[in-house]
Amino acid sequence: MREILEHGDKQIDEHTEAVTWSLFGRQIRFDLEKDGFPLLTTKKVYWKGVLQELYWFFSGQNNIKYLVDNNVHIWDDYPYKLYLEKIESGANKKLEKEEFIEKISQDEVFAKEHGTLRYIYGELWRAWPTQDGRTIDQLSWALNEVKRDPACHNAVVTSWNPEYLYKMATPEKASRFPICHNMFQFNVKDGRLCLQLYQRSADIFLGVPFNIGSYALLLAVAAKITGYKPGEFVHTFGDVHIYDNHKEAALLQLEREPRPFPKVSISDETKDINSFVPEHATLEGYDPHPAIKGDLTVSGGVVTEAHKKFVKSLN
Repeated sequence: MREILEHGDKQIDEHTEAVTWSLFGRQIRFDLEKDGFPLLTTKKVYWKGVLQELYWFFSGQNNIKYLVDNNVHIWDDYPYKLYLEKIESGANKKLEKEEFIEKISQDEVFAKEHGTLRYIYGELWRAWPTQDGRTIDQLSWALNEVKRDPACHNAVVTSWNPEYLYKMATPEKASRFPICHNMFQFNVKDGRLCLQLYQRSADIFLGVPFNIGSYALLLAVAAKITGYKPGEFVHTFGDVHIYDNHKEAALLQLEREPRPFPKVSISDETKDINSFVPEHATLEGYDPHPAIKGDLTVSGGVVTEAHKKFVKSLN
């Protein structure tokens, strides 16, 4: 974060006009066995959101109703922006965002139609669609592979499918959500399960602390399932950046002294990939500095005129 503030290259998003300060190609590492669970302490990280979102991915879900019903609203903007596109075409009566989310919560039919985000993490981890009509459970395969062969080099899970992304996709299939943390790999070293994430685009102030918690938790759950000790989480970045409107918040965070990491325990009731539920993860000893707020910029993916208007309405 300090390196970005001092040496970052200025960038301007072509669609949202958001300014970021950016570096390319960096890496951070956390040893879960030696150092504890890397939930950052220089500001409070939203643990409930980390836990519920990971379960949402882990269970292969792609409809935000589960998150809304559990009072987790970190994904609300993305289906709402799709809804606004339909309004532009005259297909829907306009609802304000709060009304939209309330209807997702209360109306199963409405939620099924408007709360689904196709081709995102959970669906692609657990049910990657193939051209011959099958689906592939990448996550189950990867976990079984490291159990079967501790020396394997192929336990990779990817969410980056060009068929659905940007202008590589046909208009009707193009994802409106940007896949950012797009590939991870399990590897066993010295009896410990390790995980490396490649994140092509990383918001270091707002998003990355959450991503660290999420993938460290994924590693802890995967270690329980496969019978290994949890080892290193390696977080590799492509473009890693700070939004211009987060600079003051980042400087405040940098003034704070880190505190010891907490611990996470996973219940023995987690026997396999389908038995894990959020109640099986217990966070202990988390003593962070207070939260520091920052506005989310809804950027990336295929951008329409309705999306541009939506972004402007947030600013």
